[in-house]
Amino acid sequence: MEKKVSVVILNWNGCEMLRSFLPSVVEHSLNDGIEVCVADNGSTDKSVEMLQSEFPAVRLILLDRNYGFAEGYNQALAQVDAEYVVLLNSDVEVTEHWLEPMIAYLDTHSEVAACQPKIRSQRQKELFEYAGAAGGFIDHYGYPFCRGRIFSVVEADEEQYNEVIPVFWATGAALFIRRSDYLETGGLDGRFFAHMEEIDLCWRLRARSREIVCIPESVVYHVGGATLKKENPRKTFLNFRNNLVMLYKNLPDEELKRVMRIRACLDYIAALTFLLKGQGGNAWQVIRARREFASLRASFAPLREENLKKTSQNFIPERIKSSILWQFYGRGCKRFSQLSDFKE
Repeated sequence: MEKKVSVVILNWNGCEMLRSFLPSVVEHSLNDGIEVCVADNGSTDKSVEMLQSEFPAVRLILLDRNYGFAEGYNQALAQVDAEYVVLLNSDVEVTEHWLEPMIAYLDTHSEVAACQPKIRSQRQKELFEYAGAAGGFIDHYGYPFCRGRIFSVVEADEEQYNEVIPVFWATGAALFIRRSDYLETGGLDGRFFAHMEEIDLCWRLRARSREIVCIPESVVYHVGGATLKKENPRKTFLNFRNNLVMLYKNLPDEELKRVMRIRACLDYIAALTFLLKGQGGNAWQVIRARREFASLRASFAPLREENLKKTSQNFIPERIKSSILWQFYGRGCKRFSQLSDFKE
């Protein structure tokens, strides 16, 4: 019998993280038709032994090596058969009845492929959390931001974003998605390894006229930055490289050259900014990301061709027409509600 929901947590050497946060997931998720799974990405710590001894009710999916976030989930989701799956980070504390609003919404809105809960900070619970907040958007040049978080400025949750609205992307920290849509759209791009892969997936969904929403009635708390710290050069490299790959894979033909030219300028400005801040490692990773994208670009051409062929709408309202960099630095818009694109 097909399960209703599989909550799938991808783990790699996160024994203590699981020990801290898995209890809330088990307590508030396990139910008739709902399973909790941990997909272990080839851990070398005591994660597997701990799960077997301390969480016998949790289904363990053993992967033979570390596939990274993106391909790890592809491997894991091939082994579940639920109608809905939740890609849940191991550093997320869930709340009572967190699944019910999302299940109810997707049960009654067949046009919606995926959603996310409201994401608040586990360390400062009055604040939104960087990686998702109350739903993700993207600007004309590929820069992501959230309802409740623009760049490094995170708002306090004062219930100002409590309505259900369409979003461009739902965070991979707690991505609730129809398994059929996940598979039909090709899942996460394993070549990304980590970072930007959920935005790339959501772009494909939106281009194919599937909708994505945030359901603020559902609330979870995310630690964030548990795997790669914010200023980690590896994270800088993956974010810049994967963002360029995502743009190349998904931009309409008429926009591609112009957007990529402007992004080249903005990336070199970003590298210079890192350098002036004394962050030479991050500056080099921006340059390295651009070089690797240039070498990989041709290999992604078949995926671009497939995406464009399956696109049914080029204009996606949640991809704003303006530059979030200009709005943030030029116009001083630090809160989502101040952005001109979302004012009546």
